[in-house]
Amino acid sequence: MKDGKINVIGAGLAGCEAAWQIARQGIRVRLYEMKPDKKTPAHHNDSFAELVCSNSFRSDRLENAVGLLKEEMRLLNSLIIGCADKTRVPAGGALAVDRQGFSRMVTEAILQHPLIEVINEEVTKLCHDDITIIATGPLTTDALANAISDMLGLDSLYFFDAAAPIIRADFINYDIVFRASRYRRGDDDYINCPMNQEEYLAFYEALINAETAELNDFEDHRIFEGCMPIESMAKRGADTMRFGPLKPVGLIDPRTGREPWAVVQLRQDNAAGSLYNMVGFQTRLKWGEQKRIFRMIPGLENAEFERYGVMHRNTFINSPQLLDAAYRLRKRKNIFFAGQITGVEGYVESASSGLMAGINAARQLLGADDLIFPASTAIGALARYISNPANTGFQPMNINFGIMEPLDKRIRNKKEKYGKMAERALGVIREAISPPRPE
Repeated sequence: MKDGKINVIGAGLAGCEAAWQIARQGIRVRLYEMKPDKKTPAHHNDSFAELVCSNSFRSDRLENAVGLLKEEMRLLNSLIIGCADKTRVPAGGALAVDRQGFSRMVTEAILQHPLIEVINEEVTKLCHDDITIIATGPLTTDALANAISDMLGLDSLYFFDAAAPIIRADFINYDIVFRASRYRRGDDDYINCPMNQEEYLAFYEALINAETAELNDFEDHRIFEGCMPIESMAKRGADTMRFGPLKPVGLIDPRTGREPWAVVQLRQDNAAGSLYNMVGFQTRLKWGEQKRIFRMIPGLENAEFERYGVMHRNTFINSPQLLDAAYRLRKRKNIFFAGQITGVEGYVESASSGLMAGINAARQLLGADDLIFPASTAIGALARYISNPANTGFQPMNINFGIMEPLDKRIRNKKEKYGKMAERALGVIREAISPPRPE
């Protein structure tokens, strides 16, 4: 066991992954988490790695960039993906998890690790001597945000994120809804609420005229495109939702034998199948308005809400000007960042940044070279995207094949091309982690 400790601030997805990777190198970790004494407006329980928005880790297919990223992380012994795999619930071609079961499993793994010391207190100041990973997530407290701003010499940047409502399965009208996965991928994992044109337009009119929750004084109206509130999407045009989360393509209503005009999908949210979340329905509608308007959806006339949708502030730094590809500050070599505060967007991307920050913080303490994967891998491309100084006008980014190194040979078929890119990436990861060959 190596002498010395590394601090990790925040026990979300990125912080837990970072702590786990450091401990795997035989190094002690102080993991600071302000729950249960203090919670942000988005948090509801006391466990680590709480999923505040969806319960989906998105596609699990290798021809999808996030599916590739998950497979790379499996090869790198990711705690987060390992726990997600063990707590998965039906979701077609996606990896979705039992929200509570997943969080409990991560929490137990962290608490039971002999090299991880959990300190339940809010961090308001930064020590500039210890190696520290800041993984405080989308709702960094004002005190710590100010400390980070003072250290970086710039103002914090904000965007908004929104969580979708969760409804109880036993109040769904199963005479109206039907079970199916889009294009029959996977089993009949989604509950689909079909709308005809008249029903859709009535829902659209109610949505664009609904009352929304007021923003706080410190908040502005910037909205991240990848997590747009459903009411904001509706205000972009009557058909916008039909080409987004309410698209009916690939779904056949067995009662009519045809695609509906629009479809609201419900995805299982826990292992028991007693809770479902409304896919793509992030919102900042007032709670009374949510109940009134979402009950206009066919099949949800008597819906009971386990949790209403909420909207909250997210914080991120201008990573391309501040961080290197190890997620380390260029000007303060002992400070690393991980998670959404770096500008990676999504559960898997956040955990991947924690994985790489944790590995490289440990290697720094051990006196070893950084582990930096090339842009031919998903995990390497994401790290290089957020650390490229040429990336001006920086905005949060999900992993995608567009930021990865292209193939030498042009392939027109998209599925074949992405499959080849995935094969190449996994080969790079396997080669990097394989033991040295004997001379």
